[in-house]
Amino acid sequence: MTRITVRPVAGHIGADIGNVDLAQPLTDSDLRTVKEALHRHKVVFFRGQALDHAAQIAFARQFGELTYAHPHDDAPPEDHPEIFTIDPARFEQRYGADFVAEYRKRQYSYFDGWHTDVTAAVNPPAGSILRAERVPEFGGDTTWTNLVAAYQGLSAPLRAFVDTLRAEHRYGGSRRVEGDSEYARRINDNLLVAVHPVVRVHPETGERALFVNPGFTSHIVDVHPSESKRLLELLYAEITRPEYTVRFRWEPGHVAFWDNRATAHLAPRDLAHLDVERRLHRVTLIGDIPVGPDGRPSELLSGRPFTADHRVVTNA
Repeated sequence: MTRITVRPVAGHIGADIGNVDLAQPLTDSDLRTVKEALHRHKVVFFRGQALDHAAQIAFARQFGELTYAHPHDDAPPEDHPEIFTIDPARFEQRYGADFVAEYRKRQYSYFDGWHTDVTAAVNPPAGSILRAERVPEFGGDTTWTNLVAAYQGLSAPLRAFVDTLRAEHRYGGSRRVEGDSEYARRINDNLLVAVHPVVRVHPETGERALFVNPGFTSHIVDVHPSESKRLLELLYAEITRPEYTVRFRWEPGHVAFWDNRATAHLAPRDLAHLDVERRLHRVTLIGDIPVGPDGRPSELLSGRPFTADHRVVTNA
């Protein structure tokens, strides 16, 4: 039998894993290989897989227990509450025709599209697995960045400083979600707010990673707002440096698996003006509570830990 292969695809992040069928249970050896590749390369890609919802869930469960689909999704696929379907047409149908404009209004700079999944929770997912079902012939790429490399790229005095900081994370990031739209009500009725260390110690590798992102980080606590703004701008510039990133071209059947404790990613920004279909499905691994270099864990300010028994409040 051909052994599983791991081929790095960029200097700091990303690897292709080949000679493996994700629809079949992994051998103990292959499971170790995938875990080691994930820890080393932060995001790994599997091409040309034939998975349905059940097979994607079964593959993911080999790495841990899964969360509910998403903190705001009240309609995951029937019999598969772990699946979060990413489809602009679905979001527009659920939240109305103004959803895209409202969402984009909050993303007023390039930085704002970058995020680490669900860091508003006190226990953000440990990892995410995304499967492409339908994608356009061009455009729609996803980009990931290595938050460990970004931390290591800081000067020693700056690393020592950010090791001491903590930041609040919430949906809407630095711009609160206001108004009475269905989208705003859904976020505010299911509010998640947590304070995390700005530098997170990875629970398995021991590596330190910057743990702020423009999608969810509201502000650095215990400093002046103007200081928080400038500090976050500096850190966002660092985590989005091109040399720390990898860009992935999707095709149907492709799968990406990333370590949510050590990466941020950028959803495609080049499709809004095109009449194309794009439909992907994500599952996420239940995460632990982050811990900073001082050993202090994250704090829950609103909501509850994000687990499999999550329930979405709806007022529709």
